[in-house]
Amino acid sequence: MASNLVQYPGAGCIVEFMQGNEPQIAWVMEEQKGKLRLFLPNRRETTLSSARLLPWSGPTYPAAQSKDAMIDMLEKHGERRKRLAAEVAPVELWEMAQGELPKARAEWFAELGYTSPDIDTIAACGRALLACKTHFRFQPPEFEIYDADTVEARRQAEEAARMREAMVLGGADWFRRLWEARIGRHAAPNPDAAPAEPVRGRLEHMLRARMADPETVEDDALWKQVTKGLPDDPHLPLLLAMTWGLVPEHHNYWLDRADYEAGTAWEQTHAEATDALIAAVADEAQLPPAEDTPFISIDSATTRDIDDAFHIVRAEDGGWDVDVALACPAWFWDFESPLGKAVFDRATSLYLPEGNCHMMPEALGEGAFSLFEGQKRPSLVVSAHIAPDGTLGEGRFRTAAVTLAKNLTYPDCEAVIEGRAGEGNPAAAWAEQLAFAAEMSRVRLDYRVEQGAVIIERPDLDFELEGEGADVKVRIRETEAAPAAMLLVAELMIVANAVLADWAVKNDVALLFRTQDVAVPREYAGVWRSAPDIARVVRILVAAALDVNPRPHAGMGLSAYSPVTSPLRRFPDLVNEAQLLHFLRHGEPRWSREQLSAMLLPLGMRLEAAGQVQRFRPRYWKYLYIQQRAAQHPNECIWRAEVAEESDMWVNVNLPEVQIALRAKRQLFGEKVFPGQEFMVRLGKVNALRNEAMILDVQEF
Repeated sequence: MASNLVQYPGAGCIVEFMQGNEPQIAWVMEEQKGKLRLFLPNRRETTLSSARLLPWSGPTYPAAQSKDAMIDMLEKHGERRKRLAAEVAPVELWEMAQGELPKARAEWFAELGYTSPDIDTIAACGRALLACKTHFRFQPPEFEIYDADTVEARRQAEEAARMREAMVLGGADWFRRLWEARIGRHAAPNPDAAPAEPVRGRLEHMLRARMADPETVEDDALWKQVTKGLPDDPHLPLLLAMTWGLVPEHHNYWLDRADYEAGTAWEQTHAEATDALIAAVADEAQLPPAEDTPFISIDSATTRDIDDAFHIVRAEDGGWDVDVALACPAWFWDFESPLGKAVFDRATSLYLPEGNCHMMPEALGEGAFSLFEGQKRPSLVVSAHIAPDGTLGEGRFRTAAVTLAKNLTYPDCEAVIEGRAGEGNPAAAWAEQLAFAAEMSRVRLDYRVEQGAVIIERPDLDFELEGEGADVKVRIRETEAAPAAMLLVAELMIVANAVLADWAVKNDVALLFRTQDVAVPREYAGVWRSAPDIARVVRILVAAALDVNPRPHAGMGLSAYSPVTSPLRRFPDLVNEAQLLHFLRHGEPRWSREQLSAMLLPLGMRLEAAGQVQRFRPRYWKYLYIQQRAAQHPNECIWRAEVAEESDMWVNVNLPEVQIALRAKRQLFGEKVFPGQEFMVRLGKVNALRNEAMILDVQEF
């Protein structure tokens, strides 16, 4: 009964106190001036201030007891209190008490659930309330009753604390096992051996979050705890995730950082909109007027997103009249639709060694909008006259439904241009147009160089990945050279983009311009191919940028340049095409300069993120190619290198075979080193993830 509570415990009284965050039961052997000598169930004695006792002392027995008798009584009351505490529902007590009063003693709560509770029942209730820290706060001799908001906040904090503890205990061990497997100390653990949920999901989230953003501060303290003792490697999350099997070997973490989804799964959400666009293209009533100009396209043999074609004839003044037909998704495009916003977010197509990632759904970019021979497509046609000296005349624009006469490839066109076309070459039928275009492109190139154009040419590389996962093998070779055919296509595209920019400036129509507004010394103009020349000119060039204001493009040698020739692959081109199309239809632009300016920042961020993928991912495969060769032949990993730059301390070289720049200490190269000099270098300590390789030895070529 509650009357069994003892206010001033003395010898023979059973009391409880807190130690190690748990209630401890004890027998009072002696009391003197507020100090108690206690006997514990483990037969030990201790001294304690009476102020430290929990407020449910009792019952009291005759003081003269043997130690065995005291232990028996302590165990009897302790076991009963433990059993009764397990039956107490503290949350239910909180629900009954919450709002009634701010705090109460343990006996008050005991009386809510029991009639005339005895001392063991009161102690058991007190024990249960002490353990329920989310709902009660013990302020001796009473328990404060938290309100609902405080309870929820403390419940969440307690859950977070439990999760942290489970993460540290289970996560640290799991990550250690994964790392030891990664460095070859033992086989990769079975994924089923990973910690159970929710720890498993939290660990996976941490790895993915850090792959996507190495600078994230989310769970930073917890991350440091679970990776304690592991190397401070910037790629640790990726290495652990690959070993765990969360991502495949050679996972493209740059896509994670760009928040750019590979594959075609993203398209499924927009299947209905895609089907509607395919149907619209197939409905000739929805297309612009048809015309029968025999356009031809030139691309690589594997290209399926064909967004440009051309027709060229000799002009009366000895120059050339050019029509460039561009794929015209803007004819139907809804920029505000979910599909339109998803394509904006992708911003550009990516062309990677392991596969392409398309800006548009493949059924559109490689299907309904692509300029395939024999299939009618909505097109924007850009017409221009090029004078015999390369001067570009004023552009004209029209929309048309065109049917390409032929899709040609670079090698076939190159053979025709060089006069070595064999029997059956499909490009032979277009020899006259190809000759006109090749001649025009050489004249235009010379003209642009005269205007200060700085052109860097490097061989294109072809990657071949054989095998899957950790067994993938990399092969790299130069693509089949087709300089004349590639030049004519490049110059035709520059013509179309340049006349659009000039038209926009003259008519004060806002567009997205590609600018490179930097002063270039006259002697830097030209076409540069050697490593020293490229190193010299890139030092003065700044990266081209998007701008709503027409500024010069130094690299192109143009006063203004507005991209429109790749609307299937690049979002700025699609925007410019839509802007021009709206003007042709309605006599006014779709967007004001202010509206395009507001679009510029988010679009620029998406393009930069995707651009990093395009720059760094092929570089990874190049270094892996070197790494695999070094692993197979450690002493024969020899590469031809051309000196690009040299200083008192360092020599920068370019490896032509893989188009990689490396730096080494000058002393490796001997006393006489000059730009353009060739050496054979032996590489080692190659790390593909870090894009690192060390030049170990140098010999003159």
